[in-house]
Amino acid sequence: MLRFRSASVRSVNSKRAADECVEVAFPEGVPDDCRVIVFNATLGHKLDKVAEALGRNVPSAALCGASGCAVTGREGVGESMHELGVMAICGPEKEVAAAGVTGIYSRNSYEKGLELAQSLKGGCGAVNLVYLLCSGIDIDNALVLKAFDEVFGPEVTIFGGTSSDNMRGLYSFQYHDGVMNEHDAFAVGFADPTLLNATRATHGFSAYGEPLVATKTAGNLIHEFNGKGAWSEYTRRISKPATATCGDTIPVGALAEELPAKLAEEYGNKHILRVITKHDGETMYYPVTCPEDLNVWVTMRDEELIFSEQQRSLDYLKAEIGDGKTVAVFQTDCLARGRFIFNRIMKDEIIGMMQSALSADGVVPAWLGNYGFGEYARLGGVNAYHNYSTALLVLYRK
Repeated sequence: MLRFRSASVRSVNSKRAADECVEVAFPEGVPDDCRVIVFNATLGHKLDKVAEALGRNVPSAALCGASGCAVTGREGVGESMHELGVMAICGPEKEVAAAGVTGIYSRNSYEKGLELAQSLKGGCGAVNLVYLLCSGIDIDNALVLKAFDEVFGPEVTIFGGTSSDNMRGLYSFQYHDGVMNEHDAFAVGFADPTLLNATRATHGFSAYGEPLVATKTAGNLIHEFNGKGAWSEYTRRISKPATATCGDTIPVGALAEELPAKLAEEYGNKHILRVITKHDGETMYYPVTCPEDLNVWVTMRDEELIFSEQQRSLDYLKAEIGDGKTVAVFQTDCLARGRFIFNRIMKDEIIGMMQSALSADGVVPAWLGNYGFGEYARLGGVNAYHNYSTALLVLYRK
């Protein structure tokens, strides 16, 4: 049976931050069966330096890390340049395993996703849940999920997201197997038969105006909207100059795909959102496969809807959990839902809503979150990729 411990701290010194996280997570000392540590860090920390310090404290654990714009833990959300959060997973060796893959890009997303999934499957028992973390720039997330569904079966929940930088859309980092890179991915497989899970994602944005029509595409590359250069047409529609960077467009440039009515009812919104983190001239890198003639709308945030849909999401999760006991929560947010959209008071209120709803007797469970470029969570009974959302995975036992 797996056990979970977490901690998050703010410290300029990476070694000190890692040491403190271990001390907070394991005040009684690190057990011998600590198998995996997942850690998130903002860009003031180098992932390899953090891993080096964690490794000295917990030599028994496989280490997997990602960069983000902010870190969430039991202690709340931290958005400075020197935040660190960890989730330690302890228990039988056969019930948890980690694997990584190098060099994942748009052009090989399916092949690398398949390689990662197959490597993970050989590492532990009957996997019933996967935490997946991919590069936040230049991959086709739909193809990665397709590969995992083929290896594990579509009934196995895929949760997690993509790494990020501090809104620039220039680079993001991943750490696994002793190395830190920009275009890697890692996955943690859970094979504890007593562990149940519930997932939900929600955003709270509204689409408006006439759609942009993707008139020329190739995989997840969009070359033209409405018969014109994609980047120029996109930036014109969101009232930005064509010289704008991805960092300029991310806070205001959420694109929306229309959902079928049944999925829209479940999601609480008629649209699922997409973020653009890279472009080469007029060519835009869409985060999932983009068919030609796809209609996408520009959007605006709806503050009232953000809060009401977050509450709706929590009501759903609580109903799923029922009388079960929550043992850990993984939270994945779009970085645009951090300080670039919400002030500190509003953000604390949203985090407070989530932690209050998922606590038992006032005690917040082990909790780890990252503000990245995208989120994985189920929708309509299948694994899906989201943007601009808050996605929650609740691990619980009856």
